Amino acid sequence: MSLFDSFPRESQIFTCKEYLRHSYTPDKLLHREEQIQQLAKILAAPLRGEAPSNVLIYGKTGTGKTAVARFLLRELELARTPLRVVGIYLNCENTNTQYRILAKLTTFLLEDLKQRIGPFEFQTTGLPERVPNTGWPTDQLLDTMVATLEYEGKVVIVALDEIDRVAGGGEDILYKLSRLNSDLSRSRISLIGISNSANFLELLDPRVKSSLGEIQVVFPPYNATQLKDILEERARMSFREGALEEGVTALCAALAAQEHGDARRALDLLRTAGEVAEEKGCTRVEISHVREASHRLQRSAMEEVLQTLPLHQKLVLLGIVTLKQNGCRLSFGEIYRYYQRICERNPELSAVSPRTVKNYLDELDMLGIITTTVVSKGRGGRTTEVRDLTYPEMRELLSEEMSRFELPPVVESKLCRFLA
Repeated sequence: MSLFDSFPRESQIFTCKEYLRHSYTPDKLLHREEQIQQLAKILAAPLRGEAPSNVLIYGKTGTGKTAVARFLLRELELARTPLRVVGIYLNCENTNTQYRILAKLTTFLLEDLKQRIGPFEFQTTGLPERVPNTGWPTDQLLDTMVATLEYEGKVVIVALDEIDRVAGGGEDILYKLSRLNSDLSRSRISLIGISNSANFLELLDPRVKSSLGEIQVVFPPYNATQLKDILEERARMSFREGALEEGVTALCAALAAQEHGDARRALDLLRTAGEVAEEKGCTRVEISHVREASHRLQRSAMEEVLQTLPLHQKLVLLGIVTLKQNGCRLSFGEIYRYYQRICERNPELSAVSPRTVKNYLDELDMLGIITTTVVSKGRGGRTTEVRDLTYPEMRELLSEEMSRFELPPVVESKLCRFLA
């Protein structure tokens, strides 16, 4: 008898959890009709035997950019067009170098051609079976891509998600791909760049802007009502009838709407609330389960962010937490002095400059970990103060990794000076 035989084979809560995942692209995308129509007009060019213009899509995380792009690529591949349309979606968060992107695109096109003409005929093309993960010059990659495209006429639409994550800001890869059409006679390639950064285009080199064109589609955040509609649609596919207490989807939508209208956050919240209910042996998802799910996700997100911070930025943050717990004023001067004491107590550490620590505070504020304000001191000029920590369990999250460092004691006083 297996250990897992004692576990239930069917969920009391879910019918299919996969509909609540980010990777699922529904057949109908609610509250994105305007953006779909805008993009569809641009991408409809293959219906006339033409390549569509390049387009850049902007919007904060969870505003439907990826779902709409994948939906439209899928629909185009199904449409009757004079030239076959091939849609390629690539997330640049992990595939974040020029070589990796070109290698993946070329590999996809080689596999597509092999499936179309068969392995035997493919051997007669003179094309390589595969592209190595490293080692080829960029020119060789591009030549192979062109040769593969030219063997069989087609329109290739490449969606590069999170294009701003590519090393060097994505300029080189965008320029090379957008200029590829000058080497093609039978096929055409078009780009969809997807970015969370509204000023992405302004940061690009003028020659890249010129090659890309400037067609842009902006995705605004969802409001609470729109998020509730999306959640209710997914909930019907994902949960057993009667498994959701009244108000659960509305609360998930309201919480996500507070965080910039993020549909991904709303879906994660609803799915995690269902998992919390399962763990507790409940047959219904209740409001309390949503509250616990929100706490779990916030902690998980914060842990992920903290892992990416440089060591000295973590030390500064640990200093802020320690000072706050001791009732100290969180002025820049006090934070920097305490950070210096930490470095003095630990010989392997060498303190960074005040300017670097100021940059650390600005980044922590931007990440939503702390809240800062600029305070005027009259003739003494202005200083930055930390008003609050957004996550109450910050010390617990930092303590395990930072436990190897010795912290100086804090003395409570008007100025909150430190013991040497």
